[in-house]
Amino acid sequence: MTGTTALGRASLTRVVELRVQMTTSLFGQTPAQAWADHADLLEPLFWDRAADQWKIAMQTWVLRVDGLTVLVDTGVGNDRHRPHFAPLHQLQTGYLDALADAGVAPEAVDVVINTHLHTDHVGWNTRLVDGEWVPTFPNARYLMPEQDYRHFAPDGDSTNEGMRIVFSDSVLPVADQTELYSGDHQLSESLWLLPAAGHTPGSSVVWLDAEAPAVFVGDLTHCPIQLVRPDDPCAFDEDPAAAARTRHRVLTEAARRRAAVIPAHYPGRGGARITADDDAFAVDDWLDLPAI
Repeated sequence: MTGTTALGRASLTRVVELRVQMTTSLFGQTPAQAWADHADLLEPLFWDRAADQWKIAMQTWVLRVDGLTVLVDTGVGNDRHRPHFAPLHQLQTGYLDALADAGVAPEAVDVVINTHLHTDHVGWNTRLVDGEWVPTFPNARYLMPEQDYRHFAPDGDSTNEGMRIVFSDSVLPVADQTELYSGDHQLSESLWLLPAAGHTPGSSVVWLDAEAPAVFVGDLTHCPIQLVRPDDPCAFDEDPAAAARTRHRVLTEAARRRAAVIPAHYPGRGGARITADDDAFAVDDWLDLPAI
């Protein structure tokens, strides 16, 4: 499933790998009533009231700008051993077919950006061929945040054993094509990578300014409930307090600049321009993409 829109001089395509739902209890500081109070924003695209579950899209954003084809995050991947995350274990998805439908040949990808190194953002970095993990995008540079790389590496300070598996099948096999970045990193005339720590130590956002600003925020917000309640953490945040501070900072800047905010996992139209609303944020208009 794909959809394409223009962001100034840039072309943006959404490539959806799969969709899942998870319990709203993963937002442990969000009262149950808050979901109902904001039903006009959340229902039906982002929240299943009957099941009390929030809706998630595992997807890649394809940017064509400055003569480059850039992928922002690469989903879950097929054939993955994920004992720590059962919904993502041993999947067989049509991701490569969806990329082809979007006119993206793996050999034509110039840059892969991993906003952070969690399993659902690095999976299609590689694919399984004759029992070995090989780069899915053989001619691409893989940009990864150095702080996450050091944190999740086998000799790093993370205690997440599942991430050791992720590192072995989705990160190490692209070592020869990997570039680690830290701090502010300019990728091209129109693209910058900036630190956005909290969800993981090295989480980053991708700013696009090609006559129509946008910011790809990864897992800075998992669901629009965090626009109207930006202090509320998600259970997947490694440092919830830092994530909340970063969410306020980045969303405030996006509202000031009238930049489209494009998270990793929003279904619906995928992202929106927002306005500041006291200490929270409101959707002004959604991206011009088909709703899912």
